[in-house]
Amino acid sequence: MKNIRNFCIIAHIDHGKSTLADRLLEFTGTVEGKDLQAQVLDNMDLERERGITIKSHAIEMEYTYEGEKYTLNLIDTPGHVDFSYEVSRSIAACEGALLVVDAAQGIQAQTISNVYMALEHDLEIIPVLNKVDLESAMPDEVEDQIVDLLGCKREEVIRASGKTGLGIEQILKAIIERVPAPVGDPDAPLQALIFDSVFNPFRGIIAYYKIMNGSIRKGDLVKFINTGKEYEADEVGILRLTMMPRDEVQCGNVGYIISGIKTSKEVKVGDTITHVKRPASKAIAGFEEVKPMVFAGVYPIESEEFENLRASLEKLQLNDASLTFQPESSVALGFGFRCGFLGLLHMEIIQERLEREFNMDVITTVPNVSYRVYDKKGGMKEVHNPSGLPDPTLIERIEEPFIRASVITSTTYIGPIMTLCLGKRGVLIKQEYISGDRVEIIYDLPLGEIVIDFYDKLKSISKGYASFDYHMHDFRPSKLVKMDILLNGEPVDALSTLTHIDNAQSFGRRMCEKLKELIPRQQFDIAIQAAIGAKIIARETVKAVRKDVTAKCYGGDISRKRKLLEKQKEGKKRMKQVGNVEVPQKAFLAVLKLD
Repeated sequence: MKNIRNFCIIAHIDHGKSTLADRLLEFTGTVEGKDLQAQVLDNMDLERERGITIKSHAIEMEYTYEGEKYTLNLIDTPGHVDFSYEVSRSIAACEGALLVVDAAQGIQAQTISNVYMALEHDLEIIPVLNKVDLESAMPDEVEDQIVDLLGCKREEVIRASGKTGLGIEQILKAIIERVPAPVGDPDAPLQALIFDSVFNPFRGIIAYYKIMNGSIRKGDLVKFINTGKEYEADEVGILRLTMMPRDEVQCGNVGYIISGIKTSKEVKVGDTITHVKRPASKAIAGFEEVKPMVFAGVYPIESEEFENLRASLEKLQLNDASLTFQPESSVALGFGFRCGFLGLLHMEIIQERLEREFNMDVITTVPNVSYRVYDKKGGMKEVHNPSGLPDPTLIERIEEPFIRASVITSTTYIGPIMTLCLGKRGVLIKQEYISGDRVEIIYDLPLGEIVIDFYDKLKSISKGYASFDYHMHDFRPSKLVKMDILLNGEPVDALSTLTHIDNAQSFGRRMCEKLKELIPRQQFDIAIQAAIGAKIIARETVKAVRKDVTAKCYGGDISRKRKLLEKQKEGKKRMKQVGNVEVPQKAFLAVLKLD
């Protein structure tokens, strides 16, 4: 065990984690020849196209240092705030972390939150200054920032470049010398922490784990403590670029187990594996349950696809433990699921993965957050979508979730960023200067205001120079109203939203204007109205498509034309009673991008 090192790579988005991981794999000879490509560990097409890591990836390397052979287990993690749950799980399976900071961009919001997460788990942090070969790099300034943040010595910061391979040897040396070996008792009963799982159509569910105590052999009878299920270990092994079967995986190592599990509910990330014959006394304290931030309905376009959608979501959940879902039905869209996501990017990725990996065509409703509704008797219920609101006369107050957001930017953009936050009903908590012209602004913001387009706007007003990170803070009372959209007097429940009373009128007006553009013209007039209760606050009309019935009357008495027009009007009226309005999928999506 003294020659095992488990470490992960943490950083802000785009600071070069995956590229650095490529160089480490290449240098240790783990990946060679035809397997060598950019972002080796990002094996989803989506990850390569967007150039982001969505999923944490574990891989084992071997490296000989001063005549001794070491086993290094590397976990590459995502950088986007929506996938911070993946990072927390990876951190739980490691003793050390490489903190990568881009020499051209300096410390960003996500860097700070990842550092705190790593410190909470007592990880040894090795600071790496990446991209020092860039012309725009400011290695000395950024090094000062790292020393301020970590309180380490200047000489502990390693200068490297994932592109040219500079400093890779020093990084490997630092990992071996500074990261502690895993502690655990090889002779104790087996305790292994599951930190990830994947679904394989031929072999069932494969769980990835880190062994804290004991060891696991092929053919052992094992038990998952939380679910209480027992299995036989058909195959155990270690994770290289592909899975490598072994007869035994020992204490301190990271490995996988295949035991022919078919149902996804039986594998929970954070569960503990132990032996049936000699069980461990208690489960390992895993990581906290994930709390979804944004809720949206996901409905199949063809209603008979409902069961397939359920199966697809269950398989996705294995791969992405932060997705939650429960069945719900809607008048306009039929049966579907209410899904919980960590943020908008997460929602977009899940939607795309459903389309690519499972060929599911889905409609997603307007995303919203969960509110707490207190009634006059003192009871409280959580409401995820507007249709779940009780009658307004029974409501004492509604509380909405607030987040504590930290925005790091250069002083040039403080003005526009503050204007943006105030426009989203933010409360300024404090601002402090980190170094030179970089400032951290801390705001309390309502989560409902930022779920839709806050991040995109922040990036555009700061020309990409602001970084954003947040965590749940508390619930606060707020004046919220339910706004319905009516088409010809019929409410479309998929378009109704809970909104703050100050924003309701302008939001309703913009929504009606947008729908007017998107709803195709029919043979009759369509009235689009936004309403709060019985009060209409905005209206637009989609005019009917009319045939020119008077074209054949040339000259003659006006009464002949009148007769034809009256006849047409009667037909339109009758048609309006039987006709119904189809809302195109584009309209549901357009509401998200209202500005």
